[in-house]
Amino acid sequence: MSAPDAGELRRLTRELLAAHPPATTGRTDFLKARFDAGLAWVHYPVGLGGLDAPRSLQPVVDSELAAANAPDNDPRRIGIGLGMAAPTILGFGTDEQKQRFLKPLWVGEEVWCQLFSEPGAGSDLAALGTRAVRDGEAWVVDGQKVWTSSAHVARWAILIARTDPDVPKHRGISYFICDMTDPGVEVRPLRQITGEAEFNEVFLTGVRIPDSRRLGPVGEGWKVAQTTLMNERVSIGGSRIPREGGMIGPVARTWRERPELRTHDLHQRLLTLWVEAEVARLTGERLRQQLVAGQPGPEGSGMKLAFARLNQEISGLEVELLGDEGLRYSDWTMRRPELVDFTGRDAGYRYLRSKGNSIEGGTSEVLLNIVAERVLGLPAEPRNDKDVAWKDLSR
Repeated sequence: MSAPDAGELRRLTRELLAAHPPATTGRTDFLKARFDAGLAWVHYPVGLGGLDAPRSLQPVVDSELAAANAPDNDPRRIGIGLGMAAPTILGFGTDEQKQRFLKPLWVGEEVWCQLFSEPGAGSDLAALGTRAVRDGEAWVVDGQKVWTSSAHVARWAILIARTDPDVPKHRGISYFICDMTDPGVEVRPLRQITGEAEFNEVFLTGVRIPDSRRLGPVGEGWKVAQTTLMNERVSIGGSRIPREGGMIGPVARTWRERPELRTHDLHQRLLTLWVEAEVARLTGERLRQQLVAGQPGPEGSGMKLAFARLNQEISGLEVELLGDEGLRYSDWTMRRPELVDFTGRDAGYRYLRSKGNSIEGGTSEVLLNIVAERVLGLPAEPRNDKDVAWKDLSR
C-alpha cells in the first residue's frame, strides 16, 4: 500500500471532522479519534498515530484542522513527550512500549519529563552517577537528577542511569522509562532567578523499574540518549514560528508603538537582531525540510545555539529600550508553572529567563564543540577519560 498524498490526507481529515465535529466532540475524544485515524503525526507508522506518509505533509492536516477550529494537543505543555520521548520510543521501544505510551503521550493524558542531568554531570552528561542495579526482572535505581522541567506534573520520565561502573563512562549507561508516581521518587522545586520553580530536583531512592521498561539494550543507553538529545535541540531551537514570532515580536511591537523611546543606536541594533531572528527562523524551516529525509543531526545544535544567543541579546535590547520601565519586575511569587511563556510576561521576566537558554538543552559551550566537530569537521578535543572505567575517574 502506497503512502497517502496530500489529496488523500485532506480527504481523511475531512472524514475525521465529519465523524467527530469539533463543536460537539469533547477535546480528548477528538484527539483520540485523530490519533486512531493516523492524523496525529502522519510520518509515524500505521497504528501508532500515523500513516507512513512524508513528514512534509503534516501541515496539510494541520491547516485543515485549524480552519475547522479543531482542538490541538497543547504541544507546549507536553513538549518533552512530543519532542524527546516519542521519537526515542519509536526508535528503540518494543511493540508493547509503543502501543502503551505513544497514544496517551500525544493526546496529552500523560505528561513526560527528562531525568538526564545531575549535579555532577551536566555538561559532561556521560559522567552521570545515578545507579541502576539489576534485581531479578527489575532494576533498583538510586541517585539524583536536576534541572528537570515538568517533573512536578509528569507521570513518566525518560531516565538514563549507570548499569556498569567497570567500563568507560559512555558504555556503562542504560536507558529506562520511570514511573514518577512510584515509591522512592521525590520531586523538589528549584526556585529560579525569575521567582518561579519551573525546574525541579528529583531524588531516586530504591526505585524499582521493571526490565520491560528499558529502552534499548543494556549498556547502550548513551546511543539511545543521542536520539533524545538531537531531537531535544531541534525542538528547542527549531520550532516553527511566524515572522516576528518569539522574542523579537514584543521588541518590534514596542518600537512601533512607542516612538518616544527610539534612538539611532537602538534602531541599528534592532535592525540587526530583527534580520538575525528572521535568518534563524528561515534556517529552522530549512532544518525541518531536512528532517523529512531522515533523523535530526548535529545541525539542531547550531539552531539551539542561535536560539540562546538571540534570546539573550533581544531581551537585553528590550530592557534598554524601555529604560526605567525595563527595570520593573511584575511578580516574584513562587509558582510552579506547567510551561514557559516568554511572550506572555513582561520584559524583565524575558531578560531573566533567557539567561537559562544557554544552559538548558545542552550548554552553548558543549554545542559549540558539537558544531565544530560534527558539522565543520574540525579535530576533536583531546580526551584522557574515554578508555578509563567510570569507577576509576576522579570526581
